[in-house]
Amino acid sequence: MKRKDFIQAISFLPLTGVTMKLEGLKKMTDSLESTGKMPVLFLGHGSPMNAIEENEFVQGFRKTARSFEKPKAVLCISAHWETRGTFVTAMEQPPTIHDFGGFPKELFEVQYPAPGNPELARETKNLVKKTEVELDLNWGLDHGAWSVVKHMYPDADVPVIQMSLDYSKPPVWHYELAKELANLREKGVLIIGSGNMVHNLRRVAWDKLNAEEYGFDWAIEASAKMKEFIMDRNHKPLIDYSSQGKAFQLAIPTPEHYLPLLYSLALSGNQEETQLFNDKAVAGSLTMTSVKIG
Repeated sequence: MKRKDFIQAISFLPLTGVTMKLEGLKKMTDSLESTGKMPVLFLGHGSPMNAIEENEFVQGFRKTARSFEKPKAVLCISAHWETRGTFVTAMEQPPTIHDFGGFPKELFEVQYPAPGNPELARETKNLVKKTEVELDLNWGLDHGAWSVVKHMYPDADVPVIQMSLDYSKPPVWHYELAKELANLREKGVLIIGSGNMVHNLRRVAWDKLNAEEYGFDWAIEASAKMKEFIMDRNHKPLIDYSSQGKAFQLAIPTPEHYLPLLYSLALSGNQEETQLFNDKAVAGSLTMTSVKIG
């Protein structure tokens, strides 16, 4: 709804009976305001331990966050929320989900108390026409979201919502759905895809965990091709990743960590600058490569 039409509509509301609280009215009008276009990010989140460690990757997250204005809200598409159907979190205060095991107690004690944004959740639901988006009141923020956003906005003062990945749909479906979110970029919403381009935990080189940089030949090959396609804005082979040969098959044995990249790429404009950062392979079969668009 255009701002002019919205103001005209509320002018007919009765002054008595059911009224709007000024605070609620402000939230509604704020959600309609256009702002400068926000960038889009794909963040290679890697190990949950990055949430509490100080390393070059979390420094990369912070540096990137400082390169543009603070958003009004964050919409995160995380590898760690797979559902049948599409959902967005719509609670006022999303809980911090510790969706992992075998890590130090210190990691499980981390809380990231960023508020939610039910208004943004409803606006996101209304934007998407490709499928019926359901409002979720149970999930919260998984580590694909909070382990990276906490470094970007450590004061937890930016509202965060998540959108789930429908595991029953093909890659092109996700790419097309993502395009319907483009209008949010004009309203101060930072959209983040959080996963890893190369992510094969069964092939991890455990003896190389502490190496500064190490990738198997197939991981390096797949990563190089992915980055070439990204920088050339050639998204078709990235969508059709299962047909790109053995290296891609090893790099993407399951799609959940890769699909968030397609959400970010789908939102890129033809004239927008694309930058790579945190561009390293680790533990043989993972890459931390991240992308900033715009």
